[in-house]
Amino acid sequence: MTKPDTKHSAKRGDLIALVAGKEEIALSERGESMWLEVIQKMDEVYADLIGYETDLEKKNAQLEEARNFISSVIASVSDVLLVCDEKGSILQVNPAFQSLMGRSEQELLGRPLCEQFAPEDCARASAIIGSGLAREVASVELRFQTADGPSDLMAINCSALFNSDGRRAGAVFTGRPIGELRRAYEALHRAHIDLQQAQSRLIEQEKMASLGRLVAGVAHELNNPISFVYGNIHTLDRYRKAIAAYLDAIHSGAGAKERDELRRRSKMDAILADLEPLIEGTLEGAVRISEIVKNLRRLSFSTKAPREAIALSKVVQTAAQWASRSKMAKAAIETKLEPELFALGQSGQIHSVLVNLIDNALDAVRNVDEPRVTIETRSEGDVAIVEVKDNGRGIPEDIRSRIFEPFFTTKEVGEGTGLGLWISYSIVHEHGGAIEFDDAPGGGARFTLRLPRGYESEK
Repeated sequence: MTKPDTKHSAKRGDLIALVAGKEEIALSERGESMWLEVIQKMDEVYADLIGYETDLEKKNAQLEEARNFISSVIASVSDVLLVCDEKGSILQVNPAFQSLMGRSEQELLGRPLCEQFAPEDCARASAIIGSGLAREVASVELRFQTADGPSDLMAINCSALFNSDGRRAGAVFTGRPIGELRRAYEALHRAHIDLQQAQSRLIEQEKMASLGRLVAGVAHELNNPISFVYGNIHTLDRYRKAIAAYLDAIHSGAGAKERDELRRRSKMDAILADLEPLIEGTLEGAVRISEIVKNLRRLSFSTKAPREAIALSKVVQTAAQWASRSKMAKAAIETKLEPELFALGQSGQIHSVLVNLIDNALDAVRNVDEPRVTIETRSEGDVAIVEVKDNGRGIPEDIRSRIFEPFFTTKEVGEGTGLGLWISYSIVHEHGGAIEFDDAPGGGARFTLRLPRGYESEK
């Protein structure tokens, strides 16, 4: 037998031990790396948990803040508010409803909603609950049965309540007492009626004042022809007596010499020559009176009167005459009128507007040296224009925005109601026109009246 090689056996053992040691070292390094990875993952998970907890606390704080905000809003609402589920049981009430009912929140929660209404309103309450659950907004007037009896009448609105899935989960009711509101509305309505009546009375007073100016102008206008006719009638009566005496002498058989003497003494030739112009003058005065009466008949304030083509030149001349006669004005009134210019409207109302504008212009030049009022008419396409200008002091800047306001006037107390320009403004706008004012060239004020143009064929 051969002996084993002890030297080589020792080397092989050392080699095996070295390899085993290296493997052990490798295993321990690998285990340590794995633990480090586990610890790192645990740190990451812990950090995420901390972040999630911070976000959750922040969201909880926001949710609590929102809940407190909603609760404070609901608590501050003066209208009653209550929420019920699909079966009609109360889920939530606000302090206003608790105060109305005289019961605490614990006494109301879970109770049937229908029991909270007055007995006579239970049927309608059930109907409105059904409407609220049917996705419809319903409104009705009901009374609640409070601890002290039926409440005041309340306006109740009901709408459906939905959950997060969009399904019906109940109904929301809001209500407010309308008894006091209705009483306030009735008081407001009465006050409005009183104001309308007062306004109507003031308008009637302004119309009466305009009528007074109109009557004064008509009286002056009628005075001349009536006086002329009256004087002519007296003269004709005197002539009648002279002619009758002359004819009696002829029929009594007076001689030629006596007739000639009577003819000379009674001025029969002059009488006969004067009869024709006397009769013509009387007829002219009667015709003038007839024209004035016709103008008066046309001056109707009726809003039902049909609109027609108005000859502006005639209306302007009549308005200027009557305004100046009623004011006993010393101002010179100049007219520059476009012939054959017509406006579409109601003669009486347009006459009233022009009288008012001319009347104001005459007032504006009352204390002016060489007072002058100019009235001009012209056309621009389908618009008829009337300008009334004066050489007064004009309209101050601080009152220009109030010129057409009702009851505003710059005249002394008792001289005007402040309704003239307001009524004129309303009349012109009802006619589809406009009325404006500005500074007149050379000083003073200028009012411009624009009306739809009419044509003679529309008369």
